[in-house]
Amino acid sequence: MKPADAAATGLRVERRGTVALLVVDQPARPVNLLDTALLDALSQAVDELVADPGVIGAVLCSSRPGSFLAGADVSSFLDYTSPAEVEAAIRQGNALLERIEGCGKPLVAAIDGACLGGGTELVLAMRYRLASTGSGTRIGLPEVQLGLLPGLGGCVRLPERVGLAQAADMILSGRNLFPRQALKGGLVDALVHPEGLLAAAVAAVHGLASGKTKPRALKRSAVWRALETRPGRELVLKRARSKALARTRGNYPAVDEILRSLTAATRGGRAAGFAESAAGFARLLFTPEARALIYLFFAQTAAKKNPFKGEALPVEAVAVLGAGLMGSGIAEVSAAGGLRVLLKDRDLELALKGKANVYRGLSSRVGKGRTAFERDQLVERVRPIDDYAKVAGAQLTIEAVLEEPTLKREVLAEVERATAGERHVFASNTSAIRIAEIATGARRPEAVIGMHYFSPVPKMPLLEIVVTDRTADWATATAFAVGARQGKTTIVVNDGPGFYTTRVLSFYSAEAMRALEEGVDPRVLEAAMVGYGFPLGPLALLDDVGIDVGAKIEKVMEPLMASRGLAPSRASAELVAAGYLGRKAGKGLYRYEGGRRTKELDEGALRTAGFRGSGGGAPGAVRSGAEGKGADVAERLALTFVREAVLCLEEGVLRSARDGDVGAVFGLGFPPFRGGPFFLIDQEGAASVAARLSVLAERHGDRFAPPRSLVELAESGRRFHGGA
Repeated sequence: MKPADAAATGLRVERRGTVALLVVDQPARPVNLLDTALLDALSQAVDELVADPGVIGAVLCSSRPGSFLAGADVSSFLDYTSPAEVEAAIRQGNALLERIEGCGKPLVAAIDGACLGGGTELVLAMRYRLASTGSGTRIGLPEVQLGLLPGLGGCVRLPERVGLAQAADMILSGRNLFPRQALKGGLVDALVHPEGLLAAAVAAVHGLASGKTKPRALKRSAVWRALETRPGRELVLKRARSKALARTRGNYPAVDEILRSLTAATRGGRAAGFAESAAGFARLLFTPEARALIYLFFAQTAAKKNPFKGEALPVEAVAVLGAGLMGSGIAEVSAAGGLRVLLKDRDLELALKGKANVYRGLSSRVGKGRTAFERDQLVERVRPIDDYAKVAGAQLTIEAVLEEPTLKREVLAEVERATAGERHVFASNTSAIRIAEIATGARRPEAVIGMHYFSPVPKMPLLEIVVTDRTADWATATAFAVGARQGKTTIVVNDGPGFYTTRVLSFYSAEAMRALEEGVDPRVLEAAMVGYGFPLGPLALLDDVGIDVGAKIEKVMEPLMASRGLAPSRASAELVAAGYLGRKAGKGLYRYEGGRRTKELDEGALRTAGFRGSGGGAPGAVRSGAEGKGADVAERLALTFVREAVLCLEEGVLRSARDGDVGAVFGLGFPPFRGGPFFLIDQEGAASVAARLSVLAERHGDRFAPPRSLVELAESGRRFHGGA
């Protein structure tokens, strides 16, 4: 292959004696992606190596360590205009993979880094797979997260490799396998240290060509063998369908299409599986759910780019003040991002307990892309401290103390004294208190910022950075850069009560409380919002946040609520007074057993809150005729959320509709298949949403009146995300 061709296609061909190296090389991209140019180049390379008598086989590898093939080029999906066009392209790709699979010369994959989606489908067609033990190596088929299915044979070849039960679980959930899991499951043939991977792959080609090496044969258990019989496979498919639909509640068409493809391969063989997968992918690509999820994919990617690149301070260490649940979580993700952490609490004993929490959190990842040795290295980055003077060793401080403005100002003053004369960023992890209020009296208000994390910090992807009109760009850039190292998807919003996420959530929760006080059955409400696509109902969410925390947030939000003529609910205060604090106390709106939430609401809590519609049973066990009421309350609460998001953009709290969608989905659990509140408006039409809000305003009051900007959008026929 000519050098010019390699630059254009992303594939470079080299030789190691009698072994060809097919090197994926895409320097212009942050990660390697499978696209049409690369597939065409691979097709040519396979033809050439088959025809060359001096080549005994080939190794597929990457030019960059720790980055293999992160999937297909999703942007190219949007270029297709019809399902027929999509199917034709998939058939062409499948023809190449079948030629690779049937190649008379051994082809070996040397996987180091992410091997996902189309990358996994490509290596499944190869004769032998080696994976590095590097922490970034993972293999999977995450297409379902884009509302799609594996179109290049993944629904056929993965079950053949790992069994239908594990394949169905991986494809329906989008779950990745880490190296040892992939080896145990039979997805790869061997594991090699990253530095020795290429040499081992070349040796594997020689071994396969001579017959001395064979693809790894696994000893399968009796249960595995039973599930691979025809009756066993039917049972697996039935269980997979039940489990997937219980999780998605029918909101994701990809689930049905994936099961259809798996069923076709199980009952009709490979050709039927390939054909059904191609047709299913083509159908899914044009569904509104896939379009929403693909939009979110690009929105999240864009949100990871620092808008103030080049202005950030170089940060080697962060100080975290407060070693409780939030503080230890912030310390954990900071250490995992390669930062040194100074962890402080009221005394050294509490700081040491926080470090122990970091150890426990990092231990949960051992065997899942991280070794025990790596965990111990990360934990040692966390240093408990007992006085403010040592904070001067950090370039950024994140306070995670109690939600009390006076306490936060006192902490800020101590940090400013300890870092006098230095350029040091002070960030508050407050949920609702205005950053300008915390910065009152600060010596360096330009360095004060909000970094609002979501609980549990290691699992929740969003970071909401909050800036005042005095916050310097270098402080924002520094906070953003630290968030990126912590693995966060970040939005930057302007200061205000509750910022964006807490403000929207407060109005949503308050409307839920109003509905309950009016007599809506709590079980109907919970089931309705989960059915709409939220991961939790409002009551379960309040338990997770903490009913006492919710009560404090209500106090902060009270002036804004009052300006809309909305009286605060007394429910939270009554619950807190009676000792109902939520999940952390094992006593909340739900019943808890052994620290775990049951499916049963707590009747005592419901009576204390004054919710008249309670009637026993689990949230899903709604009475006859409740479905219509559920749909009504879902519309009411969802549009409360959407309306407040629009007002946040209209008033300048949000900087873009994209940030509003990213914050809603990744911070608040807004249904991903709806794309976020602004994408929802674009899909359903601004005029339709405004009309439905007007109907709600007639029923429930002016708090549902369509925002001015939404009415103007409807009249102009334009969209939040551009175009008419």
